Amino acid sequence: MSELNIKYDNDALLLDDVDYRIIHATQKGLPRTPQPYHFIASELELDAGDVMQRIQRMQDIGVIRRIGAVPNHYALGFHGNGMTVWDVPDEYAHDVGAQVGALDFVSHCYLRPRHLPDWPYNLFAMVHGRDRDEVNAKMENISELLGSQCRGHSVLYSSRILKKTGLRITERR
Repeated sequence: MSELNIKYDNDALLLDDVDYRIIHATQKGLPRTPQPYHFIASELELDAGDVMQRIQRMQDIGVIRRIGAVPNHYALGFHGNGMTVWDVPDEYAHDVGAQVGALDFVSHCYLRPRHLPDWPYNLFAMVHGRDRDEVNAKMENISELLGSQCRGHSVLYSSRILKKTGLRITERR
């Protein structure tokens, strides 16, 4: 699935009509075929090499932030999914966040503002496990990694699957 973040240069949009056609063809996800860009090129009556170059250019200029798989963790047997939240000193949050985000059981990790006094947490890390006991064990691994940088933590368990989608472009400006 491609996520879009359109940038402007002196009020002129950096995308042309072909770029928009590619965006519309890919924004709901890439086809599950051995050569998805060739499939899209065929559907749009474009050259596959041109499609790939344009997508790369859109990534290079920040229009497309990332392209990646979006797995259904429940279908894969991971039912104990939880967003772990951490209170770490702001001056260390970026560095320890990178370490936590690099763990193989963390699917995404990011910083968010605190909302004191009710919400002291500034580091969020999504942990997947087959059950809550597995998530709790992984959360303890994170706690050990953070050591004295961890001033507190909790976990918010998933109760249902939400539809995962990125930004959708419906028309050209």
